[in-house]
Amino acid sequence: MRKMYRVLGKRGRVTIPFEIRERVGFGYNDVLSFTEASDGRTVIVRREKICDDCIDIETIPIKDDKVTLFDFLNSLSPAQQKAALIHLTVNWAESQGKWRNLYE
Repeated sequence: MRKMYRVLGKRGRVTIPFEIRERVGFGYNDVLSFTEASDGRTVIVRREKICDDCIDIETIPIKDDKVTLFDFLNSLSPAQQKAALIHLTVNWAESQGKWRNLYE
């Protein structure tokens, strides 16, 4: 494994190199945890599962290498479906300028 360097930005951001993300399986919107090792110079980065009732993506039927929105939504737990509905409803209302009217 070759050593790669990245510069820590002024806001504390750093980009994990593509080769490493691909090799360890990090993807868009993954939740990562950071743990300081006992040597005080090493940081351990892990992908985390943030819910107990998460559905494994591999259980969703895939057609032609694609997951349909309908299949994805049906794979969610009832609580996750409710949260998705609320999120989409609020986003839609905001995009239509109707969110403010609910409180006026």
